[in-house]
Amino acid sequence: MKRKQNRRSTAKMDLSSPIEEYVIGGLTHDAKGVARVNGKVVFIEGALPTEVVSAQIVKSGRRFDEAKLVSVLTVSDDRVTPECSHFGQCGGCSFQHLSYQQQVVAKHSWLSNQLRRIYTQDDISILSGNEFGYRRRARLSVKAKGSSIELGFRKSSSSAIVDIKQCPVLTNSLECLIAPLNQFVKSCSDASKIGHIELLEDDLGVSVVVRLTGAIHLMAKEGLQELAEHHKFSLFWQESNEDRLTLHPLCLRQYQVSDTVINFHPQDFIQVNAAMNQKMVDQAVSWIDLSGKDIVLDLFCGAGNFSFVFAKIAERVIGVELLPSMVENAQRNQRLNELDNVNFIAADLTKMESAALITADITKIFLDPPRSGAMEFLPNIIKLAPEKILYVSCSVSTLVRDAEFLVANGYQVEKVSLMEMFPQTAHVETMMLLQKSKKNKR
Repeated sequence: MKRKQNRRSTAKMDLSSPIEEYVIGGLTHDAKGVARVNGKVVFIEGALPTEVVSAQIVKSGRRFDEAKLVSVLTVSDDRVTPECSHFGQCGGCSFQHLSYQQQVVAKHSWLSNQLRRIYTQDDISILSGNEFGYRRRARLSVKAKGSSIELGFRKSSSSAIVDIKQCPVLTNSLECLIAPLNQFVKSCSDASKIGHIELLEDDLGVSVVVRLTGAIHLMAKEGLQELAEHHKFSLFWQESNEDRLTLHPLCLRQYQVSDTVINFHPQDFIQVNAAMNQKMVDQAVSWIDLSGKDIVLDLFCGAGNFSFVFAKIAERVIGVELLPSMVENAQRNQRLNELDNVNFIAADLTKMESAALITADITKIFLDPPRSGAMEFLPNIIKLAPEKILYVSCSVSTLVRDAEFLVANGYQVEKVSLMEMFPQTAHVETMMLLQKSKKNKR
């Protein structure tokens, strides 16, 4: 059997190249400036369109080169001073040097180009919100470096940690915890036994989950409990022998979307941008256009973020989630919201026996899959033959792949929306409505 070749990159390090001038003509989806020299593309991180910069080639390949920015000779009118002092080191944000208006323009242009084979309209709508202070969840890594301890986020394309003092994309309540937590881990003799610290803000306030990699002294736990009481956050410990924090149902966290209440485990997935989540749900309800006769299949339903809002309008909603623990939470939320037209099942729809559980005459499907997309069970979706499919995606590449399959099997793209779930970053969240072509309707 032939070994698969690693095709990630053919670029080679070249630290002896001269410093040269480049004219930046474009921007990649991850905020790298694009220059062309003698027909070859050069990517320069930190450079913006219309700028003239000096840079040094650090990696050279057959198809493109990568260069390190040395200085900006002609500054773009759209360049701004980053809000965060860690910008350029931390791998979380990539767009803080570009005005927010132009961030959205750049993402919109890139999304349009990615969808060009299946959606030729120029009316991709935009949902946007706050530029900063929006993120209600974060994971801080704790890492020993020699005799010192670092607390922060990973550097771009690296396992190294940026020891942070601020993070303006976090909600104010979470950002205010960075300094005291940083001080705690640096003074804690057992800090090397802390893997990471998870921060969360919801309708019940702020919670902190500490993931341990080994046993720590009681004094250290008591010290952090005192910090929790002083700063008024709920503290949870995930022991080293636990894959997931063990939590009593009465200690679940909570948030509200529309007029429904969602209880969830603090380590369950929820949208990190609460305001945009509400806008996204409102748009989903509008686009999917439910009536009292619709039977909706909600795939990757989680704890019911969309399910219960749909159930207020539709005849019936069936929520499907792979993890039984998530289904249990969804069922609790069903009782909490007093809705009897929602059913939740734990199933893997890539398997025929699981797909056979869906016996209802589904009229509309909503799905919000992980980055890997939904290709494995799209054939089963086609068999259900829904009138409309509403697809929310955090990965444009897998969305395009899946949408091309649906289009090839009798659906057409009706609407697309760029949702600014993660301002200042390169992440693009997309909503797409597909409808069964008229010639394929029953």
